[in-house]
Amino acid sequence: MKAIIIGAGMGGLCAGIALRRIGHNVEIYERVRDIRPVGAALSLWSNGVKCLNYLGLEQQVRALGGQMDSMAYLEGHSGQTMTAFDLSPVYNTAGQRAYPVARAELQSMLMDEFGRDNIHLGRAVTEVWQEGDTVFARFADGEIVSGDYLIGADGAHSIIRSHVLGEVLPRDYAGYVNFNGLVAIDETIAPADRWTTFVAEGKRASVMPVSEGRFYFFFDVPMPAGVAMDRSAYKDELRQQFAKFAPPVQRLIDAIEPERTNRVEIFDITPFNTWTKGRIALLGDAAHNTSPDIGQGGCMAMEDAVALAISLQTNTLGVEDALVRYQNRRAPRAGEWVLRARRRAAETHGFDMAVTQQWYDGLWKEDGSRIMKGLLSNIEGGPLD
Repeated sequence: MKAIIIGAGMGGLCAGIALRRIGHNVEIYERVRDIRPVGAALSLWSNGVKCLNYLGLEQQVRALGGQMDSMAYLEGHSGQTMTAFDLSPVYNTAGQRAYPVARAELQSMLMDEFGRDNIHLGRAVTEVWQEGDTVFARFADGEIVSGDYLIGADGAHSIIRSHVLGEVLPRDYAGYVNFNGLVAIDETIAPADRWTTFVAEGKRASVMPVSEGRFYFFFDVPMPAGVAMDRSAYKDELRQQFAKFAPPVQRLIDAIEPERTNRVEIFDITPFNTWTKGRIALLGDAAHNTSPDIGQGGCMAMEDAVALAISLQTNTLGVEDALVRYQNRRAPRAGEWVLRARRRAAETHGFDMAVTQQWYDGLWKEDGSRIMKGLLSNIEGGPLD
């Protein structure tokens, strides 16, 4: 059985590894010539780590992951702790720790595991179609490849999604811009083993540990979409936006390197349930483009990859049937995550400041149990549970 995967992001690579493990011949095609991961890091919660463990990557992902033992919210202006708690109950219930990881390092590890000789870079797909039991993909250079099925893991701006649905879906602006990157761990900013978030004014400044003594940081700033900004202005913008925030946040801003900082306008796509068309199926952001507000974007793609391989391995009524079963298993869960993240963005980013203030007030009374219950509701229910 030959699989064509369009897209060499986290989802496409995990799918390639998973499908190889069930004996399929897999080739991955990626439009860019030089892979530069979008975003500095990602939070791999227990469900995502379990998927990588299932793919035989337990030791590799553990080596890349940060030691995140606890979680805290601090009032942004004063720096006072609103709530802080140990994450052990989450890990013990889920059966696996979370691992914040540097995205470039995770992607490089996945490429090595899949085999770089079978990842074809600089190959922009322009058209896909099916004839009988064969699916075809044409690339910008005119070459055509064929296989038994095709997986569209080509991201938020997916060409394959438009083929499957017969239309281009609009992306909805989430209402804020995210600045992110990596800095050396500095315990005058936050403890080295804690995910720490400063909140005020509908804004967030956050750090979490990744490997090799680094923090992944992000700043969320509500602002209109389409505001042009030169990279050299990032620090000045953050200093202005977070001028009233506590000294640890000012030290974090001082520590960032603008040339290594990402600025991302956050969008999502309203969930849809049609992920397949014949022998073509969607996976990852192509199927469920979400905002990062519940930290499950990468985990969703990893769950997709495992669920896809299990469906193709265990259902024997044909490829099209197996792909529909994959879709029906994944679309409701992924769609709910997209909507949860959307609701979370509205609650935390001051779109209605009364709602955000109610969230702030609740954090002062929080012992961690409600937040951990929310984390577990996202983690549980995946293809390996």
